[in-house]
Amino acid sequence: MNQLRLSLGKWLATYLTEEIQVGSTAPPSNPLHLQETLRPGDVLLMEGRTRISSAIKYLTQSTWSHAALFIGSSYLGDRAPEDHCLIEADAVRGVCSTSLERFSHLHTRICRPIGLSSTECEQVIQFALSQLGHQYDLRNVFDLARYLFPTPPIPTRFRRKLLALGSGDPTRAICSTLIAQAFETIHYPIIARDKNALLYTSHSSFGPPNFEPKHFSLLTPRDFDVSPYFQIIKPTLEGGFNFHDLEWAQ
Repeated sequence: MNQLRLSLGKWLATYLTEEIQVGSTAPPSNPLHLQETLRPGDVLLMEGRTRISSAIKYLTQSTWSHAALFIGSSYLGDRAPEDHCLIEADAVRGVCSTSLERFSHLHTRICRPIGLSSTECEQVIQFALSQLGHQYDLRNVFDLARYLFPTPPIPTRFRRKLLALGSGDPTRAICSTLIAQAFETIHYPIIARDKNALLYTSHSSFGPPNFEPKHFSLLTPRDFDVSPYFQIIKPTLEGGFNFHDLEWAQ
């Protein structure tokens, strides 16, 4: 029975991660600009075109369906091809390294954590590296089957919980969970509520914040985009964009 469920899980995972013909909200970024702009510790968001991407975008009401952590090429050494510089997690390959070229046809966004020391950045990257090879338990077919319906009739307040895959076992990571756990090792917030905020009034002084972070298993790619602690970096602007240099088609 376990073998049958595993085979079915592998088939479902492969089917859900196949690309389909869907429109994108914006054109892809220039891969060379991305390469020049990305720094270790940056989170790269993608607007995916797979079946599972459509469901994630619907459930999170967001453009973004996938996330990867940029680490650069120096950390992987002989463990990966020379052009691999990102760590990601997906249902088929588990936690693995990959190249920028893999996402060159997709609309992307760079989210940069602010204020990290080189030691803290190193700790985030080392955690992600330690997860390489971890796989999602494909015998849990129900977790994958829920994505067969790109727009399930689920009330808004329950949609985020629908994204939580597996039993919470740390070896069963999805993309945003993996990255959120990496930043949790240095207590860097992604989405957090200040429990003291409700105590503030127009006549009171602001005291130190008392953060209550959202559990990493409930974080999605969208959360890195809307997080007040990550800066949005646009490669075109970083490269010295000047609209006077544009040549317009007649």
